[in-house]
Amino acid sequence: MKSARIWSRLAGAILAALMVVAPVSCSRQGHPPGALPSDGQSASSRAATFEFLPHPAFALASSGKSVSIADIVERALPSVVSISSTKVTHSAGPQMPFFNDPFFRHFFGPGGEVPRDRLEQGLGSGVIVSADGVILTNHHVVAQADDIQVVTPDRRQFAAKVVGSDPKSDLAVIKLEGKVEGLKPIAFGDSARLRLGDVVLAIGNPFGLSQTVTMGIVSATGRANVGITDYEDFIQTDAAINPGNSGGALINMEGDLVGINTAILSRTGGSQGIGFAIPSNMAKPIADSLLEYGKVARGWLGVVIQDIDQELAKALGLGTTQGVLISDVAEGGPAAKAGLKRGDVVLSVGGKATNSTGSLRNLIAASGAKAKVKLDVLREGKKTTLTVDLGELPTETAQPGSKPSGEVLAGLVVEDMSHSARQRFKIPSSIKQGVVIVRVEPGSAAAKVNLRPGDVILELNRSKVTGAAAVEHVLKKAKGNVLLLVAREGTTQYVVLPLK
Repeated sequence: MKSARIWSRLAGAILAALMVVAPVSCSRQGHPPGALPSDGQSASSRAATFEFLPHPAFALASSGKSVSIADIVERALPSVVSISSTKVTHSAGPQMPFFNDPFFRHFFGPGGEVPRDRLEQGLGSGVIVSADGVILTNHHVVAQADDIQVVTPDRRQFAAKVVGSDPKSDLAVIKLEGKVEGLKPIAFGDSARLRLGDVVLAIGNPFGLSQTVTMGIVSATGRANVGITDYEDFIQTDAAINPGNSGGALINMEGDLVGINTAILSRTGGSQGIGFAIPSNMAKPIADSLLEYGKVARGWLGVVIQDIDQELAKALGLGTTQGVLISDVAEGGPAAKAGLKRGDVVLSVGGKATNSTGSLRNLIAASGAKAKVKLDVLREGKKTTLTVDLGELPTETAQPGSKPSGEVLAGLVVEDMSHSARQRFKIPSSIKQGVVIVRVEPGSAAAKVNLRPGDVILELNRSKVTGAAAVEHVLKKAKGNVLLLVAREGTTQYVVLPLK
């Protein structure tokens, strides 16, 4: 009897298992994996069919095998580090009434301002790109730092020094000091292969929380004119990026580096689903140049350019809004030597279309100094091809502690728009182009018309300006009065600047 009961229970269990498996088996025969059932199917058949849909925690790697996202993270996580930077800022305290007393003025000097040192600390992320301790991060993470400390994923701490920094792209290369071993560099991926909707992972240290991973998709590519850096070609993603993620890795589903997380678009300071990363195809050559030369030698065309809208196209009789308009050509520059003229429209550089000023600037800069490039140009309704020997982009943006470039006529000192200039003068991101006035000489013509540091010159004589060199060029050639369009505190105004 006991043996019979055992066999009876065993048979019941087998029968129950067959009843559970049977609908699944039928579903496999009736529909391909992942196929949605028709309206006439039973609830059990529907449930069985959905069992075969891909699980969201799995992704297809290049090997063709289905792997967990956790496996991808494990490969990339050891390559992302935490960076803390410290800098000392010098300031003066407020004047106290009793400091006018001769006794106190003897110690503190006229004005009674007490010198103060303030310690500023910043947190960010970085990516190990070589086994000997070379790390790629953002310029703003380590800018003007007196001390840089790096913590690796295995909790080792190293001091680091800046090898080279490029504020124009907001990239920097640092190197660990001391005995460095056991590091795992990340592999660079091809960011040009990214498509809208591709799944990407952001790894970094948001709010100081180390080794944090978020997931999202590629929302857009080629984002320019955002107003974050001088040279922009951003990957836009909705993977959560927060303060402290700057300099961290954006990786694809193969675990390769496709971007350096840089900034977020936010009204609250937290992630709102719009983050920007510098693509790896832009970051790698800049990093290589910083390592080899300590700077980036960008190509220089020597023109002032602007985007083309329908009204401008109609006024100029272009018949198209494609391409980038040349509004001025620097005398003796590479463009002038190649025969480019004001009013030409650049359609492509080296076969790559130029649909915005940002794309043209990026293509010329990335070509490198002394490179030979072919430009497809539209001139008076006819297409032609010109070959240009590029020069090296002049160092226009002021580095920390250095004298601003572009000391021009009428008592103005200007510099190119940059991330540091935006922070220093609180210039809003809505201002996409122009040059920043950083100093106005007392008693000068500029001072007399009330120009101020922090003003942004958008136009000169109704022509858009994109660099300090262009402003200097125009002002030196101008005679009499010059009409400036100036942005200040959220509004724009025209200012007539008299020149001698």
